[in-house]
Amino acid sequence: MDSIQHRTVSVNGINMHIAEKGEGPIVLLIHGFPELWYSWRHQILALSSHGYRAVAPDLRGYGDSDAPDSLSSYSIMHIVGDLVALVEILGVKEVFVVAHDWGAMIAWCLCLFRADIVKAFVCLSVPFRPRHPKVKPVESMRKFFGDDYYICRFQNPGEIEEEMAMVGAKEVVRGILTTRRTGPPIFPKGQAFKSRPESSTPLPSWLSEEDLSYFASKFESKGFTGPLNYYRSMDLNWELTAPWTGVQVKVPVKFVVGDVDMVYTTPGVKEYVNGGGFKKDVPYLQEVVVMEGVGHFLTQEKPEEVSSHILDFIKKF
Repeated sequence: MDSIQHRTVSVNGINMHIAEKGEGPIVLLIHGFPELWYSWRHQILALSSHGYRAVAPDLRGYGDSDAPDSLSSYSIMHIVGDLVALVEILGVKEVFVVAHDWGAMIAWCLCLFRADIVKAFVCLSVPFRPRHPKVKPVESMRKFFGDDYYICRFQNPGEIEEEMAMVGAKEVVRGILTTRRTGPPIFPKGQAFKSRPESSTPLPSWLSEEDLSYFASKFESKGFTGPLNYYRSMDLNWELTAPWTGVQVKVPVKFVVGDVDMVYTTPGVKEYVNGGGFKKDVPYLQEVVVMEGVGHFLTQEKPEEVSSHILDFIKKF
């Protein structure tokens, strides 16, 4: 870990912290919620040891990167803009992209907007979600999963932050990273982070107290509002991406997911991934890998296997 280098770069009007290691073709690693560059610690070491330059930023609002106050500063255009600017600073015309969770949603848009700079994409956990031309995403989620669905609960500024503050950043991160609950995540009002089984059980073997403390320290310092603003921008993103309605993603893609992942086990997702819809929307989808007994945070839970899946794919290009 000491060999990983850290620096801050200026992108798209903000200061962005990046962690990097290695020489060779660049692999851009995009984290999700509630995560950091640190979620890729194992992959950074693996990729760099196989002739690649691994670059993992803290996205805006996270870790040691700037966290703008304005909600509108977290639109998909801003976030993808940060990454496009980062690629330019890195001095290359194209990169491999590996992304997980919210990072995957961002990467799908990066592929839509700027396919010219993406050599290939390894997507973890969250498949492409085609834009519905008539229904906003939060409205749709509320209809199907109810007001306590986690994305719906995240919508009101300050509300979920208060509940998080009551238990502290460490327990929030612990509960989310270690949960084995399948299906759509439900956060009952006032009880989202209270008395959750994950908080009273020992940490899994793949997550140490040191790891958890690192995550917690950054969220204690920065707060959760920036990361939560990604969810609060979903309807705005729906408006902004209207020009891409019906557009296919035309970059080579490998999709890797755990069979007990909370996203994969949400109603309708398996059917979309395995029933032909995914391939129709992403015609250059080359592989779908479902890892047995693996949950949502697979980069940390099964680091060696995930690194192998990444390397096996990108070495083709």
